[in-house]
Amino acid sequence: MIIKEEIMKQLPEDPQIYLNAIEIDPSTIKAIMINEVVPASPENDFYGSPDATYMETTIPLFQKAGIEVSTIEDILAHGIYLTNAIKTPKQETTIDNTSIERSLPYLEQELALFPNVQVIMLMGDVAKKCYNKITKKTTKKNVVPAISTYKLRNTELFYQGIRIMPSYIMTGKNILIEKSKVQMAAEDLATMFAIISQ
Repeated sequence: MIIKEEIMKQLPEDPQIYLNAIEIDPSTIKAIMINEVVPASPENDFYGSPDATYMETTIPLFQKAGIEVSTIEDILAHGIYLTNAIKTPKQETTIDNTSIERSLPYLEQELALFPNVQVIMLMGDVAKKCYNKITKKTTKKNVVPAISTYKLRNTELFYQGIRIMPSYIMTGKNILIEKSKVQMAAEDLATMFAIISQ
């Protein structure tokens, strides 16, 4: 199935919303990693050009976690799907509520396409906030408590039988500076990979 086409069957087309126009078998996906926001140019997204900016930090993060990958195809072959919470490019340094509310229906529809997911990784606070907004409609409370990510890392959180793992942002220049967060994100990634490899 082509992800974008499936989402568009349920929601109106919005020219400013970026969706992944890739073809995959959703039943093969065991883990989803939700990044913060789409890049300004779709070529720099995970499924963009082979030298996409987002892959410059993503590939090394996987390798640091001990997962042998060199392309997005390798990541998908491991049963891991990457996406972004916010489907419109960032206009300011922070993400406003309008962008969140606009993107949420598309993210929710996207997540519903994958029937065999065992783990969802929330890569950064924006992903955590968006996921909480989606699940709150069912649970009436936050699935991920509103406390620091480092305090939650060793807490096993679940939503409808899926392990929810808050972690750290995986793209952008800041990740190259914040070495401790890169290390923790790599450890979280290794934990996720161990779960889906059982």
